Amino acid sequence: MPVETIENVATLTAKANVYFDGKCISHGFVTADGQKQSVGVVLAAELTFTTGAAEVMTCVGGSCEYRLKGTEAWVKQEAGDAFSIEGNSSFDIKVADQYHYICSYA
Repeated sequence: MPVETIENVATLTAKANVYFDGKCISHGFVTADGQKQSVGVVLAAELTFTTGAAEVMTCVGGSCEYRLKGTEAWVKQEAGDAFSIEGNSSFDIKVADQYHYICSYA
């Protein structure tokens, strides 16, 4: 089931992170138990994201297709689905309309 709200947020960064000329916008936060996450939206685009830390991307609305570095297959992701990305890696993403997500960092 898609996440509608995030409980127990200890710190929220009010200034948005804006990437790819506004095609991706997110806000970072830390939960009360110290988990670093961000919540955001990717608008219609085909983009490549790089990672520093390992990440888990969870779709909370809309959909996308993603392809992990070193793979050929595109995988569809819809609300409630999640995928993991290794640290110091990358992934490609294709969004037809909007993709709303929560990103959890390792």
